[in-house]
Amino acid sequence: MGPEEWQQVLDVIPDVRDGLTRTERLILYLIHETQKERCGRNVPTVMLYGRVLEYVDMSEAELHVYLDRLGVRGDGT
Repeated sequence: MGPEEWQQVLDVIPDVRDGLTRTERLILYLIHETQKERCGRNVPTVMLYGRVLEYVDMSEAELHVYLDRLGVRGDGT
């Protein structure tokens, strides 16, 4: 197994410390950092998606699956 394949495996295995995957941790980190930049205001999904794409290749639908799994709620709820 090469380094790229190992990275793919590590991206989907939950961490023993808190059960989050690398991608879930990244999304939460980016939400936090963007909220700080926006003086505590909510982060629009499209803005978050653009920032996530800088690190992880995923579709917008996949991002929504992660957000649902993490319990992140949109403006309507």
